[in-house]
Amino acid sequence: MDSHRTSSRVSVKQTISLVCSKVRLGILAGLLLALSVSAVNDWVKGGTLRPNRPAPSLAIDSSPLEREGTSVVSFAPVVQQAAPSVVKVYTSATSSRESTRWQQNPMERFFGFPGWDAPNPPQTPQTREGLGSGVIVSPEGYILTNYHVIKGADEVKVVISPDEVTHVAEVVGGDPKSDVAVLKIDAEGLRPMDLGDSDQILVGDLVLAIGNPFGVGQTVTMGMVSAKGRADMGLEYEDFIQTDAAINPGNSGGALVDAKGRLMGINTAILSRSGGNMGIGFAIPINLAKSVMESLIANGEVIRGYLGINIQDLRPEMASYFNLDEKQGALVADVVPDSPAQVSGLQPGDVVMVFDGKPVLGSRELKLMVGSSQPGVVYEVKVLRQGKELLLGVELGQLGEPFLQKASHSSQGNEQVWLKDLELEPLNRALKSQYGVPQSVDGLVIVAVRQGSLAWNAGLRPGNVVREINRTAVMEMADLRQLDFDGPSVLLRLWVDGAHVFRVITLNEQG
Repeated sequence: MDSHRTSSRVSVKQTISLVCSKVRLGILAGLLLALSVSAVNDWVKGGTLRPNRPAPSLAIDSSPLEREGTSVVSFAPVVQQAAPSVVKVYTSATSSRESTRWQQNPMERFFGFPGWDAPNPPQTPQTREGLGSGVIVSPEGYILTNYHVIKGADEVKVVISPDEVTHVAEVVGGDPKSDVAVLKIDAEGLRPMDLGDSDQILVGDLVLAIGNPFGVGQTVTMGMVSAKGRADMGLEYEDFIQTDAAINPGNSGGALVDAKGRLMGINTAILSRSGGNMGIGFAIPINLAKSVMESLIANGEVIRGYLGINIQDLRPEMASYFNLDEKQGALVADVVPDSPAQVSGLQPGDVVMVFDGKPVLGSRELKLMVGSSQPGVVYEVKVLRQGKELLLGVELGQLGEPFLQKASHSSQGNEQVWLKDLELEPLNRALKSQYGVPQSVDGLVIVAVRQGSLAWNAGLRPGNVVREINRTAVMEMADLRQLDFDGPSVLLRLWVDGAHVFRVITLNEQG
């Protein structure tokens, strides 16, 4: 589905656009192609359940950039070094729509010609194609790209320049919460790009954007880092690098490199009134993308730490109430019962100042720190409570586990057969925009489905919205714990491709 991400910080005519593109002539400005994961995965999203993959052999160069050297008159050597690592990514997805005889011939509907009640004609497959970019990061064939580039795709192909050699790519996994996906190809003689340290990049550094805009072929543009730490783009984990290097549809998944040819970010989105470049582009920092990639390869999913607090930024007018001179830190508004935060002694009203030795500037930084930390590890947290500093030791849980643990005790276990094959999220404005769901529709959106499972065999797919289960409305994850799954099957009411449909999952099937 084509989708827009609209930022609340800009006028209604400005949209945050994912910069992938349709493989068609006359691309409409501002249209976005959102294609998900190849069906070759066990998990269609998405994450895969194949943890026995070789770890990528990454070349990491974190040496400082020489910022006071002589003037550079050409970046050709940098381009020659980096460009062979950037690939074109082509996706295709086939969907079937059933056309009723009334839809096929309106005359039969209104005048009742003979045969109007005959069986519907067979479904007609429709193919959607899309393109984007990717970056080879290891000699084993691992490629970084954006999740939205390959979301929903039945097949993903990678074309390597300059010889234009095509490879069918395997989707290792994808993470919609950070918009990072990992592909893998089997090929010899690959030229992986060196990875830099995106924490060292500074506003004002020169950068190059390399990708496949509009499908015209590999293109290089130059600009500078305009800002760091940008957020509010509709993702859960955001820390974007902003650049004025020209980024256009088709650049999604391409490389943002520094003056030494090191990968500093994955080009992802643009802020635009027209859908084309306006000098405001966004890239996922390579440090974040690398962390997501390594988890997807090792675990088949992104393992994130879980603290169990609701937090907000500490506004200037609040700082005096907490005896703070500096207006930084994350204010704890609530603590989830029985969570790692509550067990460690965190309380509402605490201000988290330092996590694992790193200063916490605000709620976004703390969320990124916790999400990138390992479950089961004890981290030192410095908080300010009623004007006094306290040091607490917090053993993080794993994000997503609290619901599964409670659900496993809430009934007789039938739900485990099919609910664990789904990744569900409550719909919010960003997810509705991402999946093309009307604002009037509520429920739980399917982010991932395990291929070959009961849910998969019943026709459930990413982007479907679960509105009712056994004729009971579901709006939040907590609603699932109130349901009775004792019967031999489950009746679901879904929102699929603009209409409501019912699906039945038979629980005694083998998934």
